[in-house]
Amino acid sequence: MTAARPQPQAPRRATDPASRESGGRGRPVRAVRLGPRSVAALALVSAVGVVAFGWPLLAAPDSSLAHSSDAPWLFAALLPLLLAVVVATIADTGLGPKAVAMLGVLAAAGAALRPLGGGTAGIEPMFFLMVLSGRVLGPGFGFVLGAVSMFASALLTGGVGPWMPFQMLAMGWVAMGAGLLPAPDRLRGRRELVMVAGYGAVASLLYGTVMNLQGWPYIGQLTSSVSFVPGDALHENLARFVAYCLATSLGWDVPRAVVTVVLTLALGGPVLRALRRATRRAAFDASAVFDGPGPAPDRVADGRFELR
Repeated sequence: MTAARPQPQAPRRATDPASRESGGRGRPVRAVRLGPRSVAALALVSAVGVVAFGWPLLAAPDSSLAHSSDAPWLFAALLPLLLAVVVATIADTGLGPKAVAMLGVLAAAGAALRPLGGGTAGIEPMFFLMVLSGRVLGPGFGFVLGAVSMFASALLTGGVGPWMPFQMLAMGWVAMGAGLLPAPDRLRGRRELVMVAGYGAVASLLYGTVMNLQGWPYIGQLTSSVSFVPGDALHENLARFVAYCLATSLGWDVPRAVVTVVLTLALGGPVLRALRRATRRAAFDASAVFDGPGPAPDRVADGRFELR
């Protein structure tokens, strides 16, 4: 009696753990994994950004900064340098070729959406795409996407000026905040859309408010109840700023929030699914997991598995 000939075993299959989850659930795939250097760079530029936007209200009444007419221009020159450092740091620590390709596609789409409304009556469809992209791709990718999209749209629409770096930072915050929303790996369906739409509404209003802070000091020389008065007490300037927002931008900020909510609830489901499908197929951070019996691979390179 002869011994049975051993049957050849099929090579084990490499799978991405996230791809086994129904509907893309499970551990969220991030295009950019933030390391300590990236987090430190984001914290630094955010801290400087808070000062750049809020210096009229933060500066002491008797300080030289409160009476300086050069402060807006100083921050307008400083912010682009800091934004460049942050983008370079994130790119150096985790922005691979696939992430760069997706960044280019989404930034181009965002830049193309912005002129559709041109800011008329707050119709700015760009916001809903930035919020949904940040939700799926994470805070690091979201910040870079928001900044790059605003830069590209400014070049496209001719909106280049001292306000542009402030717009880039504010939009980076909007998309980054969406990436920090809770339960990215569990929450799906209508509840997720409602949460994202609510965040989009708040972010749209806050975007208009912080951009008002950027332009408000420029009208300080005007004699008006809504102007910034260097050296005045905080509560007096704050009251003027609230009046300025109500008188000048509320008619744009509220429609922007409404448009963002409507587009998110109407188109958010398909867009979220498309973005998640693209991130799963891109496999930004996938690690190989081998199922079933068989010899271990001799080498793994570029997705090709070779057996001894």
